[in-house]
Amino acid sequence: MKISVRNLEPTKVKLTVTVDQEEFDPYLDDARKEIAKQVNVPGFRKGHVPGKIIDQRIGFASVAGEAVNAAVPDLYSKALEEKKIRPMAQPEFDVQEVPASAKDETKLKFVATVERRPDIELPELEGLELEVAKPEITDEDIDKRLEALRQRFGTLVGVDRPAAKGDYANIDLEATIDGEVADSQEGVSYELGSNTMLDGLDEALDGLSAGEETTFEGTLEAGDHEGEKAQVKVKVNSVKTEELPELDDDFAQDASEFDTLDELKADIRKTSEKDAEGRQATEARDVFIAKLEEGTEIPVPKGVKAQTVEEHLKGVSGDPEKATDEQKKEAEESAEKELRDQMVLDALAEKLEVQVSQADVTNFLASIAQQYGMDPSEFINAIVNNGQLGSAVQEVGRSKGLLAGMRAVTFTSEGETLDLSAFLGEEAQEEESESVEAASAAAAVADELSNIDAAADSE
Repeated sequence: MKISVRNLEPTKVKLTVTVDQEEFDPYLDDARKEIAKQVNVPGFRKGHVPGKIIDQRIGFASVAGEAVNAAVPDLYSKALEEKKIRPMAQPEFDVQEVPASAKDETKLKFVATVERRPDIELPELEGLELEVAKPEITDEDIDKRLEALRQRFGTLVGVDRPAAKGDYANIDLEATIDGEVADSQEGVSYELGSNTMLDGLDEALDGLSAGEETTFEGTLEAGDHEGEKAQVKVKVNSVKTEELPELDDDFAQDASEFDTLDELKADIRKTSEKDAEGRQATEARDVFIAKLEEGTEIPVPKGVKAQTVEEHLKGVSGDPEKATDEQKKEAEESAEKELRDQMVLDALAEKLEVQVSQADVTNFLASIAQQYGMDPSEFINAIVNNGQLGSAVQEVGRSKGLLAGMRAVTFTSEGETLDLSAFLGEEAQEEESESVEAASAAAAVADELSNIDAAADSE
C-alpha cells in the first residue's frame, strides 16, 4: 500500500492511498463469499458458489463495489496509523480507481480528506513545579452559607402594604398584541427584584398592593409570539414577605443535628474548607493544562470548531440562527478552548502511553448513566449503537492522562507543597468518575450524545 500525504491546512490533510492487488484480493474474496450467501445459483449450494461463478453471474462490478466498501475504511485506518495522523472528524472519501475485472491490473486508489489533530510539543513534566493560589475561607463566606440555610427555613407571610423588592406577589398576567390576547397566566408567584420573567415587570409591580393592577409594555420571551412587543396587564392578588428564623441555638437544632449555633457554624466552616480543597484541585488542573499550552500555537480544525460552536448555541438558544452576536462570540471562544484542551490532553495521554481498558470505559459510562438516572445497560448499549464508543474511550483516556500528568509534577501554594493525593491518588485513578476531571468529562460526553434517550428507547 502506497500512501502520500498532502497538508491542506495545519489541521487538514489529504491522503492518497494506492492499494496493491494482493492487499485488495482478500476483500474481493470476502465480498464473493458474502454475496454467495445471499444468492441462489442452480447446481450449487447456497453459500458454496465459486468466486468465478459469482463474478460471471452477479458481475465483477458488484463484487468490487462490496469489496471497496469494506476495504476503504479499513485501509484508511491503517494509513492513519502508519503516518501517525490523529483524525478529529469523519473523512471525505473519493474512490478514484477500481479494477474493472479480476484480471485487470488497475490498483484500487482512493483519496481521504480529513481534519486532524496538529502536532503538539509538550513540556517535560519531570521537575516541573506549578504554583496554585490558596483559596481563602472568610467569616463572610460562612455567614453567606448560614444565611442560605436560614432562607431554606423561611416562611411567607401575607402583608397589607404595597409590594417592594424582595416581596413575593401572587399575580395574574395577560399579554395582548394589537388588541388580541397573545398569552395569559393566573396565580403566578413572583419575587420582586429577581428579574426572572418579563422585562419591566419588576418596575410595574413595585408599589402595587393586593387588588391593584397596571399595564406596561414588554417583550414576550416564549411561545408563538416570542420576541414580539406586547401590552402586558398585571394584577396583584396578594403580597407576601419572607420571615426568617432567628439565628440562635433553636435554629441550629431545627436545621441540623447540632445543639448550638456555634457547633453549626464550625461544621459549615469544615464543609467550606473541604469545598475549598476541591476548588484548589480544580485550580491545579487548570494551571496544569495552561502550562501544557503555554507558548504553543495550537490551531483548531475549522470544521470541528464550527460543529462544536453550533452544539453550544443549540444548548443556549435552541436555534443557532436566533443566537445573538454576544452568544455567538462566547460560543466560539468556548469551543476554541474546549477543543484546544482536548487536543492537548489527547497528546498528553499519548505521550504517557495511557492505556484504556474495557473496565475503565464501562465504569465511566455507568457513572454517567447513574448521574442522569438512566439504566447503565441501556445507556451503554445506546452509546455503542450510536457509534459514540470512541468518544467515551477518548474521554477516559484524557482523564487518565490528566491524572497521570498531574501526579508527575509538583504543585505548591504560598511556598508549601500542595497535597492533592485525595484527588490524584491511585483511588482517584480507579474511580475516575470522582476525580477532578470526571465531572467535566461526563458533561462533555453527555452533550455529544444528544440523541441518547431516543436510542435507548429503541433498544
